[in-house]
Amino acid sequence: KEADEIIDIGPFAGSLGGELVYQGGLKEMLRDADTLTAQYINGEMEVPVPKVRKKSKHFIQIINADKNNLKNISFSIPLGVMTVITGVSGSGKSTLVREVVLPLLREALDKRKPIENKLDGDFLKVHRIEYIDQNPIGKSSRSNPVTYLKAFDPIRELFASQPLAKARAYTPGFFSFNVEGGRCEVCKGDGIQTIEMQFMSDVELTCENCNGRRYKHDLLEVLYKEKNIADVLEMTVHDALEFFADHREIYNGLRPLSSVGLDYLTLGQPSAHLSGGEAQRIKLATFLAKNSTVEKILFVFDEPTTGLHFHDINQLMNSFNALIENGHSLVIIEHNLEVIKCADYIIDLGPEAGDIGGNLVFEGTPEDLLKVKQSFTAKYLKEKLVKVKKGKGVGV
Repeated sequence: KEADEIIDIGPFAGSLGGELVYQGGLKEMLRDADTLTAQYINGEMEVPVPKVRKKSKHFIQIINADKNNLKNISFSIPLGVMTVITGVSGSGKSTLVREVVLPLLREALDKRKPIENKLDGDFLKVHRIEYIDQNPIGKSSRSNPVTYLKAFDPIRELFASQPLAKARAYTPGFFSFNVEGGRCEVCKGDGIQTIEMQFMSDVELTCENCNGRRYKHDLLEVLYKEKNIADVLEMTVHDALEFFADHREIYNGLRPLSSVGLDYLTLGQPSAHLSGGEAQRIKLATFLAKNSTVEKILFVFDEPTTGLHFHDINQLMNSFNALIENGHSLVIIEHNLEVIKCADYIIDLGPEAGDIGGNLVFEGTPEDLLKVKQSFTAKYLKEKLVKVKKGKGVGV
């Protein structure tokens, strides 16, 4: 809103994006532009506030947290709901989660008993913890979204079942670029060759032998719907879902990537080329794919909305709700008001940063937070919640 000039790219992502959909000032954008950005800013579209805040009967108690600038604070983390840790930068949020909650809870779960004067409550209702950070997925240079989600296995099996593949005795392993067989042996299935430079950064060049296709020429003659395995890896998730619509196992394996807003990624995009936020959402997609309600997990996210558009956040909230519906619990460090307004429970730190931070300013529902005058979060959150129309959310 403070921009002098707005350049809006879209209308969507991947093969559905890449166009200049608007350029100009904010006033003209809100009046004339029919873009996702304009629709979210002017209120035509929104990240909806939940109609009911979920309540919990089970809590984990953290007692006398005193790391770094935390001032012996005690609070509760409800299970089976979405808890958001808020406060200005430097108020102690990351310290609280990474250096207090995570190590204490891991120790308590390992010993199967409370930690005296540090942690108590219903922690045994949690079977394990998953810290979903923004570190890269996979250690191999050949790791990509579909291999990480195990969605590549049924694709390889499909190609191995084609008549030409059977005639040539190609097994599913031939369609892997991780083992010898059908992959290009010059680049070892990478599609690129890395030239090591002594005094400069290494240079990546497209493999001249396979022209970046990763496979031997003979293997690429095997087609399914006139596409070979390299063509499939160059498809976006959106296009691949249409292409494999009649193969439920493949479709269901790819669908979680779409549900976390990653329709635009190509199936074979190297993990090293993914942003931290994309890697984080791919990790989230793996748990959505499992759809398990037996093992109860406490998921911890550190600012998952970094780099996301309003529309992406809307999809992310749907994914968070899916995890909660499966009986899991969420703890999220976040500054984004679209997420904060959707929280079931807020733990607000501050009131400011450094030595003036580290205090428990508030814990409870977003509506009750608005009554706390010393909370900077409350000041800005009020602008979001008072706009909620009757019947569309919990409101105030």
